[in-house]
Amino acid sequence: MNKELRLGSLFDGSGGFPLAAIFCGIEPIWSSEVEPFPIRVTQKNLPQVKHLGDIKDIDGTEIEPVDIISFGSPCQDLSIAGKRAGLEGEKSNLFYEAIRVIKEMRCKSNGKYPRYLLWENVPGAFSSNKGEDFRCVLEEITRIKNSAVKLSRPSKWQSAGEILGDDFSLAWRVLDAKYFGVPQRRRRIFLVADLDGGSSREILFEQKSLSGDTSEGCEKGKRNTRAIKESFNKTICLNDQGGERMDISEDLSGTLRAKAGNPPLLYDIRQTSENTKNERHNIYECDVSRTIDTSGNTPTRNQGGVAIVEDIYTMSKNSHFTKADKNISPSLVATDYKDPPLVNQKLVRRLTPKECGRLQGFPDYWCDDLGIENSTDEDVSFWREVFDKDAEIKGLKKKKTDKQILKWLKNPHTDSAEYKMWGNGIALPCAIYIFKSLVNTANKT
Repeated sequence: MNKELRLGSLFDGSGGFPLAAIFCGIEPIWSSEVEPFPIRVTQKNLPQVKHLGDIKDIDGTEIEPVDIISFGSPCQDLSIAGKRAGLEGEKSNLFYEAIRVIKEMRCKSNGKYPRYLLWENVPGAFSSNKGEDFRCVLEEITRIKNSAVKLSRPSKWQSAGEILGDDFSLAWRVLDAKYFGVPQRRRRIFLVADLDGGSSREILFEQKSLSGDTSEGCEKGKRNTRAIKESFNKTICLNDQGGERMDISEDLSGTLRAKAGNPPLLYDIRQTSENTKNERHNIYECDVSRTIDTSGNTPTRNQGGVAIVEDIYTMSKNSHFTKADKNISPSLVATDYKDPPLVNQKLVRRLTPKECGRLQGFPDYWCDDLGIENSTDEDVSFWREVFDKDAEIKGLKKKKTDKQILKWLKNPHTDSAEYKMWGNGIALPCAIYIFKSLVNTANKT
């Protein structure tokens, strides 16, 4: 008989952990998020999940106890694309709030809940503050079980590792979404802690734990990764890497970033065809949306793509000459901000928000039909609290009026809000992979 596991999701964002949990037979109970748009997205898609608001206002002794707590704490201060303020940064220090909530719940339940933790973050955590931040992450999680623990710091953190105790285990591993059925290069640290046993290694590393079927939901999530290979030719994507460089990749997108105005650029030959010029937002239809593999088999690199491209000509200029290169961009130089290389504009466009959602493995409908035409007094009261908290966090003196809230509820969607949500979110297939393993492991004990 399968154990009934329940999930609480902190820093919930796009709702990736609760959705992955549902696929694997885990029941999501509550979530914590402060951004209005992601809250509306998950409220529409996961109405059974209770929203708790700002993590700073949560008392772990008062909320419903759960078996698993996931927390992809904000990573802006740890990312190499950020200012590297570390765990003491304004955003990333919220990690300690998550630890507080977990400790409070453990204390109230006499150490029974939660048993499992799942933390996700950028690989920049390994090098942030010369590795000290990741040491603090490991030490703080370990101290949930034993407050006297002190961990040393190696000269360099490895991309995988573990900590074992008599009745405690912790393991971490870097997973790249491109090996899990979506054409996006997205490397993230996934850390699993078993606060009452030694199963973390098995959950995160040992493939044998994935044998067997955990739920009907997972079977429904299977997708055919061959569809992309059959539907796409050579593909090229331009990926802005924090303004420092532009990476060019074939057959997959670079990492989606939370900076709303800069989704990846891609070459799209379809825009040059009169018959297909209106199809440019449908490149992924029936392709990337079918790439999630939740069967539990060892992941293999997909053959996915971003756009169809034939011959591309890039024009570079300086004071002496203009040069045309076929299928390659010239070197980018510091003066390019004034006069960057030119490309046939009909061949270039940015990823649409829906395509970004597909790159994260989410269903197409996730951000559809978000509007509430006839809001109730209860709706307005809920959203007044959300927007007041949002204004407080952002340091805004002027708060939204009820009239403004009602207008927003009728049409809460903007492309920039969706881009930001996907950039901050998780790759769904990676979470499914871990949760399925966790369920199988939990059912053995």
